[in-house]
Amino acid sequence: MGDEQTNSAKNESAKPEETQMMTMAELLDQEASFFRVLKPGDIVKGIVASKRSNEILIDIGAKSEGVVGAKDLDNLSPEEVAEIKVGDEVPVFVMNVEDEDDRINLSLSQARIEKDWDEAKRLFAEGEFVESTVIGNNKGGLIVNFGQIRGFVPGSQLASSQYGSNRPGRWNQMTGETLKLKIIEVDRDRNRLILSERAAAEEARHEKSKFLDDLQEGEIRTGKVTSLANFGAFVDIGGIDGLIHLSELAWTRISHPREVLKVNDEIEVYVLNVDMEQQRVALSLKRLQPEPWTEVFEHYQINQIADAVITKITDFGAFARIDNRIEGLIHISEISNRNINHPKDVLAEDQEVKVRIIHIDPDRQRMGLSLKQVDENNEDDWAEYQSSTDESQPVEGEAPADEND
Repeated sequence: MGDEQTNSAKNESAKPEETQMMTMAELLDQEASFFRVLKPGDIVKGIVASKRSNEILIDIGAKSEGVVGAKDLDNLSPEEVAEIKVGDEVPVFVMNVEDEDDRINLSLSQARIEKDWDEAKRLFAEGEFVESTVIGNNKGGLIVNFGQIRGFVPGSQLASSQYGSNRPGRWNQMTGETLKLKIIEVDRDRNRLILSERAAAEEARHEKSKFLDDLQEGEIRTGKVTSLANFGAFVDIGGIDGLIHLSELAWTRISHPREVLKVNDEIEVYVLNVDMEQQRVALSLKRLQPEPWTEVFEHYQINQIADAVITKITDFGAFARIDNRIEGLIHISEISNRNINHPKDVLAEDQEVKVRIIHIDPDRQRMGLSLKQVDENNEDDWAEYQSSTDESQPVEGEAPADEND
């Protein structure tokens, strides 16, 4: 009986210790639950804790900070390394969770590579276009950049203009060019990324044809000016670049599109013509503006003096544009009171002048202008004014006329 009591007392005295030991284990488990569970191959985000020349420490929520070593930093450009600042949040690839020094080894470069593979898979699945720069070639085709990955464009997948008997020479010249491509194969395990210029071109033609089918002559579309050339301006109208020929930019004569437009201008354009076979669209800017000769007398009258800009000089005179709306001719006989051999002896293109309107013929779309009559008529007007003023003044020594006389 005494032994049983003794054993019972021993068991009771052991319980607090067992309870205490279980509580400590639970606390350790609870502490571990606060830390992120990592495994090799994970891509996680972390905060840059410190940065040295040969390593970067990153807080990834584990028991200790992860380390990006010098070898991995060598895989990044100096500019990319310089952009990383303490406090930045960055994606990292977990190489291993414990090395011989009980450190977590991380990789910045591998994280970027894996992200690029994920993006390649997405673009492949969704069939989106890719723009990549050619960085080299081999006997089979072109090597292109896709982020941190190298992709390959087989010669058979280049557009027909790039593929022919002279292809090796042509491919050497293509380094640095940007190609519009489609991804046709993604194999991460084999490190294989294949792209096609031909597939991208065929789909682009299909999309362009569909867009042209819906486009009607006479429509008004909104677009953005993409480029200017000597012969006109190209405008992106949402699915294709249309051309506004120089003659369709303004009702007045212009020598270059830059006189009317600049790149990135957003404008409304009139659809003049849709060529399905050539997949071309002709646009007009001036057709959305009133034809100036139909309302010429609403703005201008004979004998009116106006500001003008010389637009072109010929043997017989000079053309001048008024208000950027209408153009008239200053005949050589109306340029100066003195004899001149050629209008260029007195005038130059882009010169600003004052002109007097001396003739308007809307049916023939002609306006006659004069330079010399601006000064002549001003003097005549002043002389007439002076004369009328003198007649109304009393002669010296003579009493003013009585208004009632």
